[in-house]
Amino acid sequence: MVGLQPTDVPPTTAVKFVGAGTAACFADLLTFPLDTAKVRLQIQGESQSEKAIQNVRYRGVLGTITTMVKTEGPSSLYNGLVAGLHRQMSFASIRIGLYDSVKQFYTPKGAENSSIIVRILAGCTTGAMAVTCAQPTDVVKVRFQASVRLGPGSCRKYSGTMDAYRTIAREEGIRGLWKGTLPNITRNAIVNCAEMVTYDMIKEALIDRHLMTDNFPCHFISAFSAGFCATVVASPVDVVKTRYINSPPGRYSSTVDCMLKTLSQEGPTAFYKGFTPSFLRFFHRLKHEEMEEEKVLHVPFIATDCNLSLPWEMMFLTFYRQKRIHLLITKPERIPQNNRKYSLKDTL
Repeated sequence: MVGLQPTDVPPTTAVKFVGAGTAACFADLLTFPLDTAKVRLQIQGESQSEKAIQNVRYRGVLGTITTMVKTEGPSSLYNGLVAGLHRQMSFASIRIGLYDSVKQFYTPKGAENSSIIVRILAGCTTGAMAVTCAQPTDVVKVRFQASVRLGPGSCRKYSGTMDAYRTIAREEGIRGLWKGTLPNITRNAIVNCAEMVTYDMIKEALIDRHLMTDNFPCHFISAFSAGFCATVVASPVDVVKTRYINSPPGRYSSTVDCMLKTLSQEGPTAFYKGFTPSFLRFFHRLKHEEMEEEKVLHVPFIATDCNLSLPWEMMFLTFYRQKRIHLLITKPERIPQNNRKYSLKDTL
């Protein structure tokens, strides 16, 4: 914590918006190939998929990445990156920038801490708002990621990101840019509930049964397990969302039709295509603890909802959280006077 000096001025909403969006963009640059691999695996096997996709076989996350590099070049792993950055700036900014205010709105007057129900409601509310605003960017991102180019002569539907926005709006109407909003909101709600509830339950069980103490390994295992549970329950909705967003007009009449056709043609296992890259990208349970940490220490708002998806990123935030607990115990004077209401129990 050397060099970090507390300030009595809490970060403004604008700072939270910009900080969350910027941090999410940096994280997306690192994890985007995983997301692209996930999309390719999820759409693989559709009976009416593009001929180019049918001619390429992907096996596992590493096999998918390797095949894409060999057949399309390394740059294919970053197809749709611009739209992905657009999405992170809009989605993460809204979700994190408004989370605090919405959580306070749901918290009963006089309550010192926010309950798990309040946190879930706040996460689902801000997530739904963020998805609604950022959906056009998600549609363009998925379509670029799903597009296969096997050579210089391969046709390219969109010349660029802005052309994709215009083409979709022209060919499918404005509603086409918000295609798949409902399953996307549903997926976000499922992830919020699954992660928060399972994280707290697993951590409490480990501590209550004296299997572990409240330390780094306990938080790591809890976060790992919560990410796995979230992937298990959210993967079917995520597969349907990806296929429905990527589908041309007329292929599916609705998300329910997409789900039923996937089930009847490929079986229930199709809903878990791309499970591994999804799990790696869901491995970000400590984002909300980082938000609370920022309030106590008033450090720059730089790592809130970074879409953490690699173990070393999660480990960094877990270690950082432990430093916060140590600071609360050993140096309470470092906490600004207007934030003295936060105590050690708020970190657990």
